[in-house]
Amino acid sequence: MDCRVLSVQSHVVRGYVGNKSASFPLQVLGFEVDTINSVQFSNHTGYEHWKGQVLTADELHVLYEGIKLNNVNQYDYVLTGYTRDDSFLDMVVDIVQELKRANPNLVYVCDPVLGDNGAMYVPENLLPIYRCKVVPAADIITPNQFEAELLTGRNISSEKDAVEVMNLLHSMGPDTVVITSSDLPSPLGDQYLVALGSQKRVTADGTMVTQQIRMDIPRVDAVFVGTGDLFAAMLLAWTHLHPDNLKMACEKTVSVLCHVIKRTITYAKEVAGPNRRPSPAQLELRMVQSKADIEDPAIVVNAVVL
Repeated sequence: MDCRVLSVQSHVVRGYVGNKSASFPLQVLGFEVDTINSVQFSNHTGYEHWKGQVLTADELHVLYEGIKLNNVNQYDYVLTGYTRDDSFLDMVVDIVQELKRANPNLVYVCDPVLGDNGAMYVPENLLPIYRCKVVPAADIITPNQFEAELLTGRNISSEKDAVEVMNLLHSMGPDTVVITSSDLPSPLGDQYLVALGSQKRVTADGTMVTQQIRMDIPRVDAVFVGTGDLFAAMLLAWTHLHPDNLKMACEKTVSVLCHVIKRTITYAKEVAGPNRRPSPAQLELRMVQSKADIEDPAIVVNAVVL
């Protein structure tokens, strides 16, 4: 039986971000991926120039109606990322809720893209929609520390705070929460960043168990675009393949990212030449070249169970 994902994200002609970052890795792992492109840009906005079009909420509705009229709107997963329009975000949630009525087992994976490092990079009117509508509809969410703090109204300054915030996010809806990056100190030193995960599930005998983990991920001194989109897609895939083992799913997800990033930075430095900072074009993720690592990642980051 095919496993089918509806992915509503941005599209770029050149490079890897949004749907371009999520589709290939999911397809390689055996998922059918139907994509709705929330924007169509020439390239990501970290370049000097970019041009393109933005899909409106009405246009999103038209596309979904077409799928529905042909009765091919059966999905196992919905995956969403960066959105900057409130009406578009509302429409996405309406679609998710309709798909969930048709398939109560549908899993909604949401990367609640709001900002980073203390600054929002979407309009502030999106925050209440994420809090009141999106997060309650989601099953798996992948905020960074700042986004987790915004969604819960709590600050994270210790591992204990992070666990409390993840529990608060569980109470808002999602069974699986992964804080993809944080400012928390790593026991391995300042060359590592800390990610945390929490999964609530019901065992065969009906008891509720929670698994919580920490990962210490090696830092890389470069700015990559599309890594968050790849993270959410890989978490979707590996939680599907290891449904009761968040530790394994996160280890494989983070290991895929480490392999792709390592291959990308090696290539970028080579092409840029000695003592030159690589350009955005040179730092585009080496996705196709990482096919084997996506399919079967050697584990390079081990998660610690809290």
